[in-house]
Amino acid sequence: MDISKRNTAKRLGLAGLALVMTGLISACSPGGFSFLGGGAPAGNKADAGPAATLSGKTIGAGPVKVALLLPLSGDATLSAVGNSMANAAELAMDFVKSNPNLGENITLVIKDSGANALGASSAAQQALAEGASLILGPLRADQVTVVGDAARQSGVNVIAFSNNPGAASAGVFLLNVLPETEVKRSMNYAQKLGKKAFAGIFPNNDFGRLQQGAFQQTMADLGLQARAIYNFSNEAEARAIIAQLTPLLQQGQIDSLFIPDRATAPSFGNMLQEAGIQPGTVQLVGSSDWATDATIGNTTSLAGAIFPALDDAGLMALSAEYQTRFGSAPHPLATLAYTATILANAKALANGTPRYDRTLLTNAAGFSGRDGVFRFLPDGRSEFALTIRQVSIGGSSVAEGAPKKF
Repeated sequence: MDISKRNTAKRLGLAGLALVMTGLISACSPGGFSFLGGGAPAGNKADAGPAATLSGKTIGAGPVKVALLLPLSGDATLSAVGNSMANAAELAMDFVKSNPNLGENITLVIKDSGANALGASSAAQQALAEGASLILGPLRADQVTVVGDAARQSGVNVIAFSNNPGAASAGVFLLNVLPETEVKRSMNYAQKLGKKAFAGIFPNNDFGRLQQGAFQQTMADLGLQARAIYNFSNEAEARAIIAQLTPLLQQGQIDSLFIPDRATAPSFGNMLQEAGIQPGTVQLVGSSDWATDATIGNTTSLAGAIFPALDDAGLMALSAEYQTRFGSAPHPLATLAYTATILANAKALANGTPRYDRTLLTNAAGFSGRDGVFRFLPDGRSEFALTIRQVSIGGSSVAEGAPKKF
């Protein structure tokens, strides 16, 4: 069985999407955004005086300084993601500048956070010293924690990109799909299919632990029954799990099996089939990580499995413009930076008193945009409206669309 490294997004603790704010900013077609309001009023007292020299790539001419912290150097895999997100932020600022209904409310300063917490802390301290009113990013949970600590001392909010709920806190918001959001969506749908007895199989790594915690919490929240939870570190342990599970599945004591790890899901599907459990006998449930892996759709033993996903219209809309401008496809996380930049420029947030007021950021009606509806919670976590996709031979299709509002 191939127990390989997971895709970039999950290894970094990330995921992606885009937005507009209900009541402040209104979405139009999936191909773009329209916004309420116009140019910016005079800045707050903190903005008075000579303009500070800003360190980093500076885009826009608005009075409110916003820092975007991304890994632009260091680890090659990480910096490839960071540079793609920086490019997307630049496209977002181009959109703001070219849209006659918008004003340039912010100056965006893109800073290199490097690949570790020390680099992120240094970038954050620099941004705060330059008068940033909001920090967007960074990516990794360890970086988010140190940036949040620094920003909190200055009374500045952070909108970060980690999908590790442990990185969230008051004033540190995660623009991301969190494990509990996707698991809850999947289990709710499984309930609609009449499933009542659940089990989960989780790898012994950080991803597995996050998914297992979300699974157990969801079971409790929804009043569902977790009949069994298994953990594995290698193929031998995985095969032993299937041997233990098979009689329970055959007897109907378990009717839904959660296997979130995309790298090993095809192997588990094949082992179940080898054990005589045919596709459709038990409802297999995956994670949003499955959406990026073509192997899932090409594994016949996974036919009929379901998994949660973002609406991909946002990324598809961004891709054409990105390809034209930069000559390559954007990383799937590029929508995060585009979205965050558009939100940061929203007049009601950028020019409010205080700037980026937490009451507005945590509006229960939430945000709606390219990748669907979501909202920030007061503790910094987020909730997203997700689609449910069903695996079919050669790909997957939408089994149930995402809700349009909370």
